[in-house]
Amino acid sequence: MTWSLFIWFAAAAVLLWIAGAFFAWKDRRNLVFIFTLAGIAVFFAFILGMWISLERPPLKTMGETRLWYSFFLPVAGIVVYSRWRYKWILSFSTMLSLVFICVNLFKPEIHSKTLMPALQSPWFAPHVIVYMFSYALLGAATLMALYLLIFKKTGASDHEMNITDNLVYVGLAFLTFGMLFGALWAKVAWGDYWSWDPKETWAAITWLAYLVYIHLRKARPRDWQMACAVLLIAFVCLQICWWGINYLPSAQGNSVHTY
Repeated sequence: MTWSLFIWFAAAAVLLWIAGAFFAWKDRRNLVFIFTLAGIAVFFAFILGMWISLERPPLKTMGETRLWYSFFLPVAGIVVYSRWRYKWILSFSTMLSLVFICVNLFKPEIHSKTLMPALQSPWFAPHVIVYMFSYALLGAATLMALYLLIFKKTGASDHEMNITDNLVYVGLAFLTFGMLFGALWAKVAWGDYWSWDPKETWAAITWLAYLVYIHLRKARPRDWQMACAVLLIAFVCLQICWWGINYLPSAQGNSVHTY
């Protein structure tokens, strides 16, 4: 599998996801699952092909992690749809996935077989994959918050906030597992579980931001607007943790997470 084939796999997957989103609005549930899951399978086939051809999991570069995020977004979308029948979530998750796919098309990263010694750890793959899945779930929660703040004129219902809460609960759980896997990886690679590297610092800030959301929801359950605002701030922290730290002066030449 070569990177030049990505556009064809991505185009096929996106078209299938668009078809799934269309049938969601038409209340054709069976077709929703058929087309959405087919698109997920096509996209994963490319990831698996890259994994085999690179002889390592495609998780090294920012472009490779964007592959996983583009993959997990429709996964999160179909999970929300299957559980709560939210039609619009498939449209939004497809559009957001398309954004990351386009970034990869216009700004491809170098995909080589070589892994630096620090990445040659059994904790490397589970750490990044679990993180990407948590990012997708938390991204879906952010879409819910934007929908409620911008498009829902009558205010958020308890049902809608419960959906948002559940996405955050599960997303934060996977984020926690990702941090624990990362700590075990760091111990093997650099001798310490935690070193307050810039990325580790922002990972802790992100984790605490989502914890603030959970505590706010418990303490002030009716203040949904404040909770959604906190959720948006937490997602900004997540973006800084994921790729924004590469542009921070504190990470230039000092971060072991900048490859």
